[in-house]
Amino acid sequence: MEQKENRVVLRGTAAGEATLSHQVHGLDFYRFPLSVPRLSGREDRLNILLPAPPEGKALPQPGDYLEVTGEVRSFNNRSGVGSRLVITVLARSVLPGVGEPCNQVWLRGTLCKPPILRRTPLGRDICDLLLAVNRRYRRADYLPCIAWGRLAQECGEMTTGDPLWLNGRLQSRTYLKNLGEVTQERTAFEISISSLEAVEDVPLSSLL
Repeated sequence: MEQKENRVVLRGTAAGEATLSHQVHGLDFYRFPLSVPRLSGREDRLNILLPAPPEGKALPQPGDYLEVTGEVRSFNNRSGVGSRLVITVLARSVLPGVGEPCNQVWLRGTLCKPPILRRTPLGRDICDLLLAVNRRYRRADYLPCIAWGRLAQECGEMTTGDPLWLNGRLQSRTYLKNLGEVTQERTAFEISISSLEAVEDVPLSSLL
């Protein structure tokens, strides 16, 4: 049964080959990038992780328009190469896409660090959050979130341990990382919040 504390629905185009990522308990997992356009004309390029399909079914091919339903996952990258926190979408379902592009995320979790409220050079409020979202076997995903404007001000008043639910979209952005004598381009992933609410004892079925 799909965990409704953590749900993502994406519709976009496979932007590369599905390549073998790793194996768990004898099951192969593959990774491929999914390109989801924004209304602004830019695109978010998101990492999709999916188990090997049943025998007789093919992996997604570059150019396929797909609908991916699953969960946002995080893990710590200890290799020293690339970002320390790696964000992927664990696909529970990959189907041919029908309809307009879509990028929707629903999360219920707990703030696990104090929010960081700041202001852009253009004077717009922005707030960074880190949300801990439970999953099975007493584990959790730690997901960076970002809010703007009025929502950023509301988030800045929250404290560590506050429970909340939110919806938004999973976005990618590139930035330059200074590594001493060289500068490296990297990609960060975060949930851009559309709406949120601090809640306690509210049925999840009423939120999603």
